[in-house]
Amino acid sequence: MDIAKLEKNINIKFNNPKLLENAFVHRSYLNEHPNFELGSNERLEFLGDAVLELSASEKLYHSYPERPEGDLTNFRAAIVCTSSLAEEARKLNLGEYLSLSRGEEESGGRNREYILANTFEAFLGALYLDQDLKTCGGFLEKNLFYKIAEIVESGKYRDAKSTFQEITQEEVGITPTYKVLEEWGPDHAKHFRMGVYLDDHLVGVGEGDSKQEGEQEAARNALEKWKGHNHVPALNPDYAKD
Repeated sequence: MDIAKLEKNINIKFNNPKLLENAFVHRSYLNEHPNFELGSNERLEFLGDAVLELSASEKLYHSYPERPEGDLTNFRAAIVCTSSLAEEARKLNLGEYLSLSRGEEESGGRNREYILANTFEAFLGALYLDQDLKTCGGFLEKNLFYKIAEIVESGKYRDAKSTFQEITQEEVGITPTYKVLEEWGPDHAKHFRMGVYLDDHLVGVGEGDSKQEGEQEAARNALEKWKGHNHVPALNPDYAKD
């Protein structure tokens, strides 16, 4: 891993480079390198998730003093969702620095949304431990919070499943259904890949650490495709591939 290149890329110098390196160790890598000196990035991800939630909550609390708690919760969910974090991770090229198993590498793990989102959180956890919450806030202002206003003003924060159901019932008279496409991980840390269907046609796919989170991501994915087509092509078998 090229620590100097990564630090230049993110414009942050770490006091403890090992913390930064640890943020990019996917658990699959340890299966092939059991004697590797660092553990997986999952503990840092756990910490980074908390840092992200606090930072986003404080930002929203001060930015929207007239909005009720329910709205702020929905704003936060849209900002810190898997697809949002993965988008920022891609912009920062974080996938380039991941330590993955050969199998995960070959299956496209460097560009997989949930891995990128988890890596973003793990990096944030490492940054918090290496420096402080203020530094994390500055990083997030530049690399995530800049899109808060657009999310709020465009209504993207609204519950994706409910919005998609309203659209499909109105346009094609079909209520979406959700199915588990894949699940993996230990019982205490399951991950789900969910599909949303109109009749028998797969129209969106999403991933999450719960079925509910995966369903929301699948609905968001379907909504993005709907916007691109300007309608819901429910009977087009290639719809979910776009």
